[in-house]
Amino acid sequence: MKPTPTSLALATMTVLGSHLLFAQNTSVKISKRYLNLPVSQSDDRGTMQFKVNGNPERSFKIRLASGKPDYWVFCDVSAWQGQTIDINFDGKTDGLTKIYQDDRIAGEDSMYRERNRPQYHFTTRRGWINDPNGMIFYEGEYHLFYQHNPYEREWENMSWGHAVSKDMVHWEELPTALSPDKMGTMFSGSTIIDYDNTAGFNKGNTPAMIAFFTVDNPEKQVQCMAYSLDKGRTWTKYDKNPLIDSKAKWNSKDTRDPRVFWYKPGKHWVMVLNERDGHSIYTSQNLKEWQFQSHLTGFWECPDLFELPVDGDKSKTKWVMYGASASYMIGTFDGKTFKPESGKHYYTTGSIYAAQTFANMPESDPRRIQIGWGRVSHPGMPFNGMMLLPAELRLRTTKNGVRLVSQPVKETEPLFTTSGKWTALSADDANAKLKSLPSLDQFRIKTTIKLSHATSAGLSLLGQRILDYDMNSNLVNGVFYSPEDMTSMEVTADIYVDRTSVEVFIDNGAYSYSFQRKPNADSKDGLLFWGNRIDVKSLEIFTAKSAWK
Repeated sequence: MKPTPTSLALATMTVLGSHLLFAQNTSVKISKRYLNLPVSQSDDRGTMQFKVNGNPERSFKIRLASGKPDYWVFCDVSAWQGQTIDINFDGKTDGLTKIYQDDRIAGEDSMYRERNRPQYHFTTRRGWINDPNGMIFYEGEYHLFYQHNPYEREWENMSWGHAVSKDMVHWEELPTALSPDKMGTMFSGSTIIDYDNTAGFNKGNTPAMIAFFTVDNPEKQVQCMAYSLDKGRTWTKYDKNPLIDSKAKWNSKDTRDPRVFWYKPGKHWVMVLNERDGHSIYTSQNLKEWQFQSHLTGFWECPDLFELPVDGDKSKTKWVMYGASASYMIGTFDGKTFKPESGKHYYTTGSIYAAQTFANMPESDPRRIQIGWGRVSHPGMPFNGMMLLPAELRLRTTKNGVRLVSQPVKETEPLFTTSGKWTALSADDANAKLKSLPSLDQFRIKTTIKLSHATSAGLSLLGQRILDYDMNSNLVNGVFYSPEDMTSMEVTADIYVDRTSVEVFIDNGAYSYSFQRKPNADSKDGLLFWGNRIDVKSLEIFTAKSAWK
């Protein structure tokens, strides 16, 4: 049950027909931290507007529930404590009487314990998430920004959500970092730390954290920036935005997702920007004025560009140009132009999209760590989408040349406790061991299987095939995969199962994939090895802790 409504729901209202309407400029004095708002997916969207002291502060679309809410969302109004907010809503207004103030989020008592809440993958408290944005490490904190609709579990109101972590596993969600404004909505981008004050935003010894992002409106997409002097907690948008408006140059609205980094050999900033049919390179000395340098066709959205050692040899490096679909090229980069030497390749498929790597990693820990958006739904939940496990990227020499590989970061290991480990099992023996798992909600399995008489074999979970190795067609779960040993009859899989998702890393990360759990309602099997006379060479099963308090 929700608490008794405060003065917001008791504010002056006018009856119009059969619906209650707020009078224009209805006012409420903020005395609590949150406004809790009811949402119903069956109601049409309307626009809700807040004004403080006559100045527009927030405008967003919401399916305000006219009847029984499907779920509740919230607005953090702590910044306006003691002030009066004028509220206007242009949609069906029956739900206005249900809005209430509180120092707690509606449903907070059950938060992170909901039936379909992932237990060791990041999800937002309420609303929709997609692309990770602005990922950066700074003064002991990993910052994860992300595309976010705080007011519904579907895409809309694109903002930058924000969470921080000490270990990339246990996250604290902070207030929304960047919200839509009169220019448009906040699309994807990146952040940097301006240690040398090249943009002039630093204050004393405090370097600015600067976010670069795309602003989207019906006419065009432009590139903008904002800065923070308190570790990303509050932001000031640059008063001379936009930085780049390239619609006319490309005769295309599709110019978005700036990825900015410092290129040390040239002593300048680089921006990789998706424009029309590929990725463009821009350079700058001051982060405000940008010069176009080159363009590489063949990519779409969310670029990333980074240098990695080959086989861990720091004297031998290659650059990786990356796109939203997880395709990549390997080549060289001189600060202005990327020249591909091989590609396109893939190392991961499935639910992943728009992955990004952390910027500003310390010299003592130069790992290239990536997090991707998992396009996974959570039935019946007031949130949608998730982040996949943070994974370290490496370049490894293979029989086909230098390729990217990925594995979950070491920080995830404490989540998992071994509950059994065996070798040289028959499939029947292995299936008996699998029954010792106390729960199929969340767990991990590491296994190596060897095919003999079967051309296809693997592991299923509640009737859904989570590992399907087709030796005859060289397929793993329907995607072409050729093992390093071309005559191998074996495949090794490290399988992470959460309440709504599965992530699988094949042969030490040579290939990975992820997807949504969709159990077969008619299946009477739990976990089951299948295939004709397969050998389970090794099997280790783990229970999984929750990352949430």
